[in-house]
Order: sequence, then C-alpha cells, then structure tokens
Amino acid sequence: MKYDKHIFICTNQRVDKPRPSCGEAHGLELVKEFKKQIKDRGLNITMRAQKTGCMDICEYGPNIVIYPEGVFYGKVQLSDVEEIVTEHLVNNRIVERLRIDFSKPPVEVK
Repeated sequence: MKYDKHIFICTNQRVDKPRPSCGEAHGLELVKEFKKQIKDRGLNITMRAQKTGCMDICEYGPNIVIYPEGVFYGKVQLSDVEEIVTEHLVNNRIVERLRIDFSKPPVEVK
C-alpha cells in the first residue's frame, strides 16, 4: 500500500434530497480539517485524507471510512476530527462511540 492509513470522507450532495446528504452536512469542512490535522502532525507522508462520493450509507452521515481497517464512522462532526486522528490514526484505537454498527438502525441527530 502507498499509505499506512487512507481516510475517505463523503462529500456527496444531492439535488433531489430523497435522503440525507453528507456534503451538505459539512463533508468538505471535514476533509479540510482532516487534511490540516494530518499535515500539522507530520503524518501526510504516510496518511492521506480525501473526499469521496456517496458510500450509500447516507442515514448514518456524515460518514468517513478508514483503510486498511475498513472502519466506518458516522455522524462525524468537526469536533470529532482531533479524536479520530489521535486515537485511530496515531494510536490505532477505534473510536467506538462513532463507529457505525450496521446491525442497528441509524440514530437521528437533531
């Protein structure tokens, strides 16, 4: 693999709005913050954050997925980025409170 960790952040935006849209929720802001945190910590040689299109798990969004582990995080807020970078990217510990459990229906955030 080229990177030790690869972070994909959904930035999809829907015109017709039948489902929630990660991009409208703040997907691009999440991309910017992940890139900043990774660069500020000098991790940008071994890790990459980038935007992606729809992952088809919109009701759990805003969503990110981190590879190679394949861990999906949902309802990610800007305030969660530092914790994900510190815990998952640096210390290899999954942030369980944000991890999507696909066996359970998504929780609506108000």
